[in-house]
Amino acid sequence: MSHEHDSDSDDNNDSNNQDGGSDNRNGGGEQGFLSELWDAVSPRTVALVVGVLALQLGFILSYVGAFHAPRPHSIPVALVAPASTSAQLVAKLNAIEGSPIKVDAVETEAVARQKILDTSRSGALIVDPTGKQDRLLIASGGGTSVASAVEQVVQQAEASQQRTVAVEDVVPLQSGDGRGLTGFYLVIGWIVGGYLVAALLGVSKGARPATPRRALIRLLAVAPYAIASGFGGALIVDQILGALTGHFVALWWLGALIVYASAAVTMAFQVLFGVLGIGITVLVFVVLGNPSAGGAYQPSLLPPFWRAMSFLLPNGAGTDTVRRIVYFDGVGIGWHLLVIAAYAIGGTAVALGASRAHQRRALAGDRETGLLV
Repeated sequence: MSHEHDSDSDDNNDSNNQDGGSDNRNGGGEQGFLSELWDAVSPRTVALVVGVLALQLGFILSYVGAFHAPRPHSIPVALVAPASTSAQLVAKLNAIEGSPIKVDAVETEAVARQKILDTSRSGALIVDPTGKQDRLLIASGGGTSVASAVEQVVQQAEASQQRTVAVEDVVPLQSGDGRGLTGFYLVIGWIVGGYLVAALLGVSKGARPATPRRALIRLLAVAPYAIASGFGGALIVDQILGALTGHFVALWWLGALIVYASAAVTMAFQVLFGVLGIGITVLVFVVLGNPSAGGAYQPSLLPPFWRAMSFLLPNGAGTDTVRRIVYFDGVGIGWHLLVIAAYAIGGTAVALGASRAHQRRALAGDRETGLLV
């Protein structure tokens, strides 16, 4: 006889024996409460709550760990100076405590500007051999935190030599791109949309598709959603808000790829781990992906762990790709696109392969129990 049945019997006895039956009524009430508590808070529920707590604390640790003490690390800077002093200046700048910048000499200002435009350098110091004021070229379009860090480090170095520096922004932000964060939020919106639609399909139809065909149908259903999502995001930041203008088609299809990759990875985790797969998706894309994406602080200002993670996840790869498309004519986006495509292809392959494996195990179990002949 179950605990629930015992509890119901006790309650009935209590209602029929209200006079002089307080001891039995109290005991039955306790037993009923404990039974309901056990049903409501099962070991599986406790495990899920503990998992949510770990995810929450991981969120705090990851965000605070990444952002609480940003510090520049080996930001590449070009130097244009007379041959007689160039080597000495390079050595002095590279000897700054903590190695915030990594300086190398180039021949001319034109070369230095080109290196900024091809993103191989984040700034360039042009030394005036006839005066006390030098010039610093930066590119805020490549990230305002990096540009500010280069400016601060160079200004301090110049002040120590009783020199001043005038700053020129070679690649300024578009007027609607406040602090250069539009691309970051655009990519995060795409990623959130991707894993939410996959999670929704899992909740409504079961976390694990019943067959590989069902898994394929879900993935195919995600494709038009991804295209619409990429279109909508590009439309908002370009045509509607004017935050990032002039690259509508490129952003549209980048967004479609990011959304599909996010959804495919989420579906793969769901097939592998069931409902827990949604939590793993949040761990990857939110807890680890967002702080390392280079939004408020670019990778060269992040601690080593997040700096190493930055371009290995779609968050960082996508954010930097948006910046390069909008501000640097798309130079150097090949690797980022390969990373995002790898998540899309890998998520698809794992979702289909794991669903096939689950189907085979289910069929094998049915044969063992005699359900299939």
